[in-house]
Order: sequence, then C-alpha cells, then structure tokens
Amino acid sequence: MPSEFVETAMEKVVARNPGQPEFYQAVSGVLESIEPVVCREPNLADMGIIERLVEPDRQIMFRAPWVDDRGQVRVNRGFRVQFNNAIGPYKGGLRFHPSVNLGIIKFLGFEQIFKNALTTCPIGGAKGGSDFDPKGKSDGEVMRFCQSFMSELFRHVGPDLDVPAGDIGVGAREVGFLFGMYKKLSNTYSGVLTGKGLEYGGSLVRKQATGYGLVYFVTRMLEARGLGWEGQVVLVSGSGNVAIYATERAQQLGANVVAMSDSDGYVVDPAGIQIDTVKRIKEVERGRIKCYADEHPSAEYHEGYRGIWQVPCTVALPSATENELDADAARMLVTNGCIAVGEGANMPSTSEAIKVFLDAGVSFGPAKAANAGGVATSALEMSQNSMRLNWTFEEVDRRLQEIMNSIYDACTAAAEAYGTPGNLEAGANVAGFLKVAHAMLAQGVV
Repeated sequence: MPSEFVETAMEKVVARNPGQPEFYQAVSGVLESIEPVVCREPNLADMGIIERLVEPDRQIMFRAPWVDDRGQVRVNRGFRVQFNNAIGPYKGGLRFHPSVNLGIIKFLGFEQIFKNALTTCPIGGAKGGSDFDPKGKSDGEVMRFCQSFMSELFRHVGPDLDVPAGDIGVGAREVGFLFGMYKKLSNTYSGVLTGKGLEYGGSLVRKQATGYGLVYFVTRMLEARGLGWEGQVVLVSGSGNVAIYATERAQQLGANVVAMSDSDGYVVDPAGIQIDTVKRIKEVERGRIKCYADEHPSAEYHEGYRGIWQVPCTVALPSATENELDADAARMLVTNGCIAVGEGANMPSTSEAIKVFLDAGVSFGPAKAANAGGVATSALEMSQNSMRLNWTFEEVDRRLQEIMNSIYDACTAAAEAYGTPGNLEAGANVAGFLKVAHAMLAQGVV
C-alpha cells in the first residue's frame, strides 16, 4: 500500500495534471523508491524538492501545419516539455506517433531527468514530439512536417539550452530534416540535435547505443547470477533501433534471440532471428515484421504483438513501447523460466508486472538505467560536436560500456544503502534523484 508520503504527493500531482495516467505511473514509482531518502534527509522536503521536481520548468505546445502530397493542409500538435536542468542543458528525444499527447511527453520527460543523471553526463531532462504519424508518409511529406515543426521548436532549443534527439518515429531521416531547418532558421551550425548522420556531426555507435547499452547492463545482471549470454534464449519486443541492435549485440555474445515484434504482431524463429533480414525489412524497406516469416521457413508469424510474451525464454528485453508488458504477461514469463528482464523501451512494464518479477526473484533492469545508453552516447556526440572531432567506433563503444557499468554500480550501491539490496529499480530511482536533488539544493529556489 502507498504510504502517506506517496499518497499526499500523488494527490497534488493528479490534481494539477488531470487525465495523465502515464505521468502518474512514472511519478508514483519514483516517489515510492525515494521515501527513505527524504526520511534520511528532511531538508529535501523542507526546500520543496519534490514539489519542484514533479513540475516541469516549462511546457511548450504548438500548432504544426503542413501540406501533404495531394495538396491538402494537415494540422498536427507539437510538444516540448523541459523538465529539469539542474545538472545540464535539457536533453531528451522527440517522438512522432499518433498516441503522443501532453501526458505521454511529461511521463517521458520526468523519466529522462533520472536517466540522464545516472549517465554521469551533465545533461538535464526533457522530452518532445508530435501526434504526427510518419508511417506511410512520403519523404516529401515527412520533410514538410519536420520543417513546420522546427519552425516553432527552434525558438526553444540550442546546444547549451536544450538538445533534442530521436525516439519512436524519429530516425535518421527525420533528424536530418529537423537539423536542416534549424540550421536555416538560426543561421548557425551547432550540435543542437543528436542522432545526426555521420556526414554532418553524428557519432559512431549512436544508432546502436540504446540496444548495445541494454545488453551491457543485462550482462551485469546475468553476471550477478553467475551467468553469461551464452545459451540464453531471448525475446526482444519491437523491431526498431533499440530492438534491432539489442538483438545484434546479444547474438554476438552467444544468445539465441528467437522472437521479435512490431505493432501488428510477432515472429518466432527457433533457429534464431536473422538480424540482417530484420534490418533490411525495417531500415531499408520500412516494412512490417510479418515479412520476415515469408523469407524464413523456420519462422512463424502471429497477429497481436502482446502474444510474444507467451514464447518460452530465459531473458526478455521489452523494447517497443510503454506498458506493453502487464502482470499476466509477467506471470507467463516467470512460469516459462525467464530469469532476467531488461527494459529497452521507456516504462514498458506496468507497475503490477514489475512486482511479479521482483516477487519471483527475476533480475529486473528498469528503463531509466538499462536503456540509458542512447542518451549517454548522445551526450558523447555533444562532446564531439563541441570539440569539433570524431571518436572511433571502438572509442565510443568503450565509453558506452564504461557508462553502463557505472550505472549498474550506482544502482546496486543505492539499493544497498537504502534498504532494498538487489532491487535495481529502487536503486536507479534513488541514485538519479540524489544527484538531481543535491544540485537543486546547491542552486537555491529557482
């Protein structure tokens, strides 16, 4: 049951932010973890740290009109929520998807505060996006929308102010169009976006970073159980950047990834997912995952993406979208022998599912820790842009591994220090909160 501390704080959050369930879920999870911190350091409550932390610095919402290929005027809504910059300029991705609304962006931005703090890089938390759906749009339509979107967003971002990146629906194509428009409007050439192409300031490993970083974090989880990737049977939900490169790296380390999905359904290939096929279908052809089964006789396609959790595995990497894995799915995974879950997407497991995993002794890597490799490498891209140089693939990958190891160590130490040994979710919340809260204290009430 939630404590009086959590209930009181959540009543205020709900009253001030009506109709935003994902935001409530993210805030309540953090509050439950940090209650022991506030009890030990009452000055955090006295200085209103909690009240300030759950209220964004600013919430920007705007109209983004554009013209489709038939000459019809379309209107979408754009968002940027700049949540907290106590430890550095705002940093967080842009999501283009029909499900985007203010509550979704606020939940993502709130989570980003702690994720970015865990990376040890000097970056604050933000998130943005639009209810524009790039799926099925021509390159010209995507370009015109991105230009319209940036024609307002450019007023609110900058290399020392707010540095957006990609997220669902925003890949290399979209980042390129956004960067080109920012450059034109601002009359500057700066590292205002990350995830850029290698030809104009991007970083090696950035494309792979979230997926690779997820695997590096889960590696530590497995090592704590005396295990490695060799012989592990793995499910990876999703088939975007995170899922593709988590699959690639896990396979390189000896795992057998047997299933992947998209929003329509999932494929199961007992012989092991052929990742080159998935890359071609998703990155080149922009097709659906069902096409994989047409090319590989060993694979079966099933409608309904949630069914992927019925497939027996030892490791699950939910890497599609928020709340894709509920309590029933979690119980199914436990029953089928799953021993470790690493979140590649943002908040893909419901609160009830997380409780099932923790009660069953499943090693659980929360998103704000396990998928921080993407934003960490974005911070490395920012560093390279500032210094006007490029590091090699090996150098960036080495730094990424070091960051993911430091995140795991910080989560483990914080969980131990505050009475929840082995609980990486509580440890991630506490470690991220402490860094941000102490920075806020040092800077006064601003």
